[in-house]
Formats: sequence, structure tokens, C-alpha cells
Amino acid sequence: MDRHSRPETMRENDVIDLLTHQHAHIRELFDEVDRCQGEERKEAFSRLVRLLAVHETAEEEIVHPYARRKLVGGDAIVDNRLQEEEEAKELLSRLDDMDVTTPEFSHELDRLRAAVFAHAAAEERYEFSELKACTSDAERKAMAVGVKAAEAIAPTHPHPGIESATGNILMGPPIAIMDRARDVIRKAMGKQESGEG
Repeated sequence: MDRHSRPETMRENDVIDLLTHQHAHIRELFDEVDRCQGEERKEAFSRLVRLLAVHETAEEEIVHPYARRKLVGGDAIVDNRLQEEEEAKELLSRLDDMDVTTPEFSHELDRLRAAVFAHAAAEERYEFSELKACTSDAERKAMAVGVKAAEAIAPTHPHPGIESATGNILMGPPIAIMDRARDVIRKAMGKQESGEG
């Protein structure tokens, strides 16, 4: 059974485990984009864009606000993560409109990989470890439910400048609808270009 269709594991009922697992999946997708060529690379990159977009939106809506309230120095911890997320979203937004076969794409992808990996490491070290230490199993389970719900309605493409829970709640659903429509159109256009439509 592949990782996309496997049943939810117990450890993913804990928000920290869920998000850390997603970080590992993001690293795997970066490797897959590197390995693939042509249409397969485009497809792998689309999955990476979608996962990064929904993952960050869910963190911004659920995890960061909780960390601000719960952690000592939570505002500074979250503000640093949001700054990292903004930089990564800007890189990702540029890449999202590029031809995946160009050398420029590969160069920018390397920059994005470095930014995303540094951000994930900082999140795990400064935010997740502190949250794990000062929250109960029930709190982490409730946050995991919230993260999954937020991911279900999150935009599927990066939108630099929307890094707050309020911004995501106000703009997220309309942007998510537009993103999903854009995904359908891109997929349909890709099939037409390859002679499948």
C-alpha cells in the first residue's frame, strides 16, 4: 500500500507527530522532483506545491496561534517561523509559474529546498518540542483534528502575505476555491497539450 492511500496511523492523531511526518513527506517530494524529468517532474512538483501550501496554512491557523498563547516567548518563536514561511512562499510562488525543465527552475528549487528544510528544522526544534513539553495528549489530539480540517479547505498554492490565522480564515476559502479551479484547468490543459484531451 503506498503512503498516499494508507490508513491513518495512531501517531498522526498527535499534532506534533502529524506535522513531523508531513515534514518527512515534504523532504521525500523534493527528492522525487529532483529525480523526475518532464511531465513526471511537473506532476511531482504539483504535489509538493499542494502539500507545502496546505501544511503551512494549517500551521498558521491552528499551531502558531496556540504556540503564541501557550509557550514562553511564543510570540517571538512564531514571528520567526512566519518570517521563514513568507520567504519560502515567495520562492514557491515564483517556482509555481516556471517551466520545470529549465536550469533556472532547478536553481530556484535548490534555494527553496534549503529554505524549507531550515524552516522545518527550526519549527521542530523551537516550536514543536516546546509544544510537546507543555501540552497534554488531549490538546495535541485536538490540534491534530484542527490541522486536518484546516488542510481540507486550505489553498493549494502559495499566497505570500497571508501568514496569519485571521488572514487565512478570511481569505483561505475563496482562495482555496480559486486554487482548486486553477488545478483542474491546469490538469485539463496538460492533457490537451499531450494529446489526451
